[in-house]
Amino acid sequence: MAKPDPNRVLRRLPIVVGGLASVLLLVNRLLTSQLTDSQARSDALGVILSAVLILTGLIWQQVQPRSPEVVELLGEEGFELAPGLPEGVRTELAWASHLLLTNTVTRSLVVWYQGKLLLRRGILGGKSEVKPGPILNRVLEKQQPVYLVDLKIYPGRIEFDYLPENTQGVICQPIGKGALILGANAPRSYTKQDETWIAGIADKLAVTLGSYLQDYVAPSEN
Repeated sequence: MAKPDPNRVLRRLPIVVGGLASVLLLVNRLLTSQLTDSQARSDALGVILSAVLILTGLIWQQVQPRSPEVVELLGEEGFELAPGLPEGVRTELAWASHLLLTNTVTRSLVVWYQGKLLLRRGILGGKSEVKPGPILNRVLEKQQPVYLVDLKIYPGRIEFDYLPENTQGVICQPIGKGALILGANAPRSYTKQDETWIAGIADKLAVTLGSYLQDYVAPSEN
C-alpha cells in the first residue's frame, strides 16, 4: 500500500495561488471601464508574479523528492539462528540484527558466512537457503557493498529469493567471508547515514565471526 505524500499540498500551492491570481487579474481588467497607466503597470507586475508562482510550482513537482512507496512485506516475522553457534556469536548476531531492524528501514535480514546461513530475522522469505548469484559473488570478491535501490528493476533480483518476494530495496554488505543482506519495504529508502551505520555494524560482525567461526561446521540436519 502506497504511503500518502505529505508534501503533495505544498508542491501544488504555488500553482493554485498563481492560477487564482491570474484569474482575479483578468476579472479586474474586464470590469475596469477606464484603464490608467498605474493600473496597467500593476497588472503587468501581477501577471509576472503569477507566472513565477506557476513556474515554481511546476518545478517543485519535478524537483522535490516524494516519499518512497512503502509496502507490507509478504511473509511471517521470525528470528532463526543456525544451530551450534558459540554463545558469543549468537549474542553478537542478536544484538546487530536488533539494531538494524530498529534503527534503519531494514525489515528483513540475512547473515550468510562461509557458505552457511547463520541468521534470518525480521520478515522471513519463503526459502531458507542462500545460493550466491552474480551480485553476492561480486560483493564477496570485491569486498564492496552493493545497494540495489529499487529491486524490481534489476534482473539479478531473482537470486534474492530467500528474502520476501516483494522486497523493495536490498543492501549486500560484505563481512569478510560472508555477507550481511538487508531488505527494505520501500525503494530508495536507505540514506547515506544508514549505509555508514550498516558498514560499521558489518565490520564489527566480521571481527566477531572471524574470531569464533574459523572452524565452525553447521550440524547436519537429520
